Amino acid sequence: MEHAPADLLTLEELTARVGMSVRNVRFYTSRGLVPPPIRRGRSGYYTADHVARLELVQELQSHGFTLSAIERYVESVPAGASAADIALHRSMIAPWMSERPVAMRREELCGRAARELSDDDLATLEALDIVVPRPDGDYDVAVSQLSVGLGLLELGYPVEAAQAANALYARHGREIAEELYELFRTMVWPKYKESGMTPERLQEVVERLKPLSVTSLVTAYEAAMDETRRAKIRQRG
Repeated sequence: MEHAPADLLTLEELTARVGMSVRNVRFYTSRGLVPPPIRRGRSGYYTADHVARLELVQELQSHGFTLSAIERYVESVPAGASAADIALHRSMIAPWMSERPVAMRREELCGRAARELSDDDLATLEALDIVVPRPDGDYDVAVSQLSVGLGLLELGYPVEAAQAANALYARHGREIAEELYELFRTMVWPKYKESGMTPERLQEVVERLKPLSVTSLVTAYEAAMDETRRAKIRQRG
């Protein structure tokens, strides 16, 4: 087996590190998602930056990003980004909630509802982000929220309201995500970088911050709703 120079990986070592086939590595390289290997004579070698970018591609794939969406995202990552910088991107896009969706057939969803679910019912559950259609015709289901969604269907919750609320959450969610990422990148990450923190340690820090961030968002939302309610009461008075 060929041995790479210090701090470099052969193609075989790279594929073993990231759990990806040689064919896929070469495909992603041809699409510009990963830079070409470093040439040493006739041999090509890979660095920690190659590993980080491939892991970022895998992370995006796991969230259902299409190839074109992955290409757009990777284009936003600076060409000179270090492995640690890319690890920050990967950590920020990883799931912020611990629950993983469960794949279900439509018949199973109907069984959970104890009735036949119409297309409008499923559209409402989809707008509520409780069910997400899969390419194979099944659905990814947030099981912990399913009973809430079914209860809303029983109350006649209009699909238009669910879709409007979903658009509202998406718009403000993007704004919060962009500002939070920028805050972490400019105020937190430089401090850790100066201390020589590894990408793995950085990911651990971000994972610990995520539950706190989610709790803070919920708390801020509750406080804002209470204030909005009081303001409306004062206006009516």
